[in-house]
Amino acid sequence: MRIAVIGAGAMGSIYGGHLALHNEVYLVDTNPEVVRTINEQGIRLEEGGEDHIYHPKAVTDTSGLPEMDLVILFVKALFSRAALSGNRGLIGKDTYLLTLQNGSGHEDILGEFVPVDHIIIGTTEDQGTILGMAHIRHGGTGGTNLGMLAPDTQGMLPRLKETMDQCGFRAKIHENIQQLIWNKLFVNVALSAVTAVLNVKMGFIAADPCAFALSKQLLHEAVTVAHAMGLEADEEHLLQEIKETSERVPDGITSICADLSKGRKTEVDTISGSVVRAAKKCGIDVPAHEFLVNMIHAMENRPAQE
Repeated sequence: MRIAVIGAGAMGSIYGGHLALHNEVYLVDTNPEVVRTINEQGIRLEEGGEDHIYHPKAVTDTSGLPEMDLVILFVKALFSRAALSGNRGLIGKDTYLLTLQNGSGHEDILGEFVPVDHIIIGTTEDQGTILGMAHIRHGGTGGTNLGMLAPDTQGMLPRLKETMDQCGFRAKIHENIQQLIWNKLFVNVALSAVTAVLNVKMGFIAADPCAFALSKQLLHEAVTVAHAMGLEADEEHLLQEIKETSERVPDGITSICADLSKGRKTEVDTISGSVVRAAKKCGIDVPAHEFLVNMIHAMENRPAQE
C-alpha cells in the first residue's frame, strides 16, 4: 500500500516506521532537521527495552509525489485543515483519509477533502514519547481501532487491518466506531476544559464541590447529545469514572491546561467543541460547553503579559 503519514511526532513516527516494513511510506513533516535525520539515520524506536531502526522516506514537500492509497493524519487537530490543504496532491479520487487523533468530530474537516465513504476514523492505544531527533520511546502498545461512517463498499477496512497487523499493530474493525470514540470523549470533556480555565491539576475536580458540579453539567450535556446520536451512555457510571480518574491521577495535567499555560493554541475544538458541533446537528442546547469553548479561545487570544 502507498501511504503518507502527515506529522513526524511520536505517534506519526511509530506508525510511519512500522508501516514502512511492508509498504511504500512517506513521512511528511515541516521540520527539515527531522526529515534529514530520518532519511540519513532512520527512525529509532525504543521498544521492549531494545532499539529498532525503521526507514520510511521523509519529506517536507510532497509536490511531485504520487497520489496515495491512504493518508494518515498525526498532526494536532487544530492543524488538520492546513496539513491537508498543503498536501492536496497526495489525495486522489481513490485515496482514503485516516485520523487517529485525540477528540472527536475530525470527519467534519476530512470531509472537505474526500467523500464520507473514504474517511476512516478511530483510536490508538499505542503511546509514544519523543526522546530526541527521530528518537521515540514506543510504550503502552495496544489496539488500533478502526471504523467508517458510511458503508465500506470497497473493502478498505479489512485491507487496512491486514496491512496494520502485518506491521506489528493489533487492528480491530468496529461497526459503531463513534461509540468507542465518545466513550473516551466523555471523561475528556468533563475534565480538560475545566482544569484549563481553573489552571488546576486533575485532582482538584474531585476535591472541590464547585469544580465537580461544572464537570457534572458538562457530562450531562454530552450524554444528552450522545443519546440523540443513538449512542449508549450511562451518566451515573460515567460520573463515577470521572471522579475516580481525577482521584487516581491527582497531579495529572490535561493537554488543554498544559497548552494554555504555555501560551499555545489548544485542541478544545475537537474535545468540548466537538460536543457543540454534534449538538447543533441534533438541535440540542449545550450552554456549558459553548461557554467553555469561547472562554478557552478568549484565553488563547489574550495579549501577552508584560
